[in-house]
Parts: sequence; structure tokens; C-alpha cells
Amino acid sequence: MTATAIAETDTGVQTLDMTETPLREVNETLQAQSASTNQTRFVIENPRGSHAVAVGLDAPIEVTVKGSTGYYCAGMNKQATVHVTGSVGPGVAENMMSGTVIIDGDASQYAGATGHGGLLVVKGNASSRCGISMKGIDIVVHGNIGHMSAFMAQKGNLVVLGDAGDALGDSLYEARLFVRGKVKSLGADCIEKEMRPEHIALLRDLLDRAGADAKPEEFTRYGSARKLYNFNIDHAGDY
Repeated sequence: MTATAIAETDTGVQTLDMTETPLREVNETLQAQSASTNQTRFVIENPRGSHAVAVGLDAPIEVTVKGSTGYYCAGMNKQATVHVTGSVGPGVAENMMSGTVIIDGDASQYAGATGHGGLLVVKGNASSRCGISMKGIDIVVHGNIGHMSAFMAQKGNLVVLGDAGDALGDSLYEARLFVRGKVKSLGADCIEKEMRPEHIALLRDLLDRAGADAKPEEFTRYGSARKLYNFNIDHAGDY
């Protein structure tokens, strides 16, 4: 390892330059951190669209990725805060457990897929299947989302400040969906629902945490009609 590959600045930020340090070594350095670590701030330079950057983290550290990444950035995140200053490929924050992932640009397909917890913020747009099979994660998208988003979403909250594509919330369970813009179409068993005071409070907190300039009263809530929980011959065509 060269002195220029991984360097610690006077402010206590450790820099990992991927033009000199391989991806495996970068991830090993981050994954080696623990809850008791003294080194809590990292900067990854020149990611150059690499896949699986900053995956499998399990410590309360802050990681800033300066540039855009490929597949599965910040996948399986736990405790860490990962901030990407560019855009990300498919599967960002996939199977995330806790912590925070912030994307300054756009996110490709299935952002936050199967996420169990934590907060994913996409300040640009998210593509198709955003929040697919989410299991407790909170996702806030400042822009638009693509088709089949929140497909089979089980738990958690998906907040969209822009528009949503076709088949929003298809076959979802108990996840809550909040959309400020237009919804092209709703998926099977997804319906518009009443926005009660507790939902306004929940949404206000999520918007504040995501740094989103919007009022919760501007959103429409969508959720499950609960007709597909058990097979019913009268609804066979919806399965």
C-alpha cells in the first residue's frame, strides 16, 4: 500500500484513492472498522463507476464517495452513513439494515431492494422497481421513480416528491407510499388511502431527515387494499 493510496488528513479524514488502491482493499479497510473505532470519516476518490463500493459496512462511520458508482453501492449497509456525490447503478443500498445512504444524483433500477431498515435518500430520480420487496427501509426520492416501484413491498415508507410510473405498489403488503406528483397507474391491490394526522407527522419527519423541501400535506398516501393476502377465487385475475 502506498502512502498516496490511503492517506489521513489533518482533519482526521482517511482518503482512499481507487486509482491506486484496489476495490477489495478499499472495502476491507472500511469493513474492518468497528463500533469502537477512532477513525470514523473516510473519503473514496475516483470510484470510476466501480461495482460494490462500500458494501457490507457495520460500524458508525461516515463514507463520502466522490463520483459515480456501479452496481450495489452501499449494499448490506449497517450503521454507516454513505454519501455518493454522483449517481449510482442498480441495487444501491440493497438489503440495507440500518444507517443512511445519500445519493446526490440519480439511482438506477431496484434502489433499496429488500431493505430492512435505515434511510435511503436519492436527490435525483430513481428508475424502475425502486423499493422492490422493501422490508422496513425508508426511501425518499426527490425526483421521479419508474414503473413497478414498491412491488411486493412489505414494510417501511417510500416517499416520492415527483411522479411515479406504472404499477406503483403492485402486490404490496403493509408498506406506506407517499407521492406528491402524478401516479401513472396503481398495481394490483394498491389503492389511495386517507392521510391521517399520524401519517402527516411521519412524513414530516422523513422529509426533514432527507432534506426535502416539501410539505406533507401536498402528498397522497397509497397502501394495500388487503384483498390479496389470501387466495380468493373472486380476485383470481389480480394475482
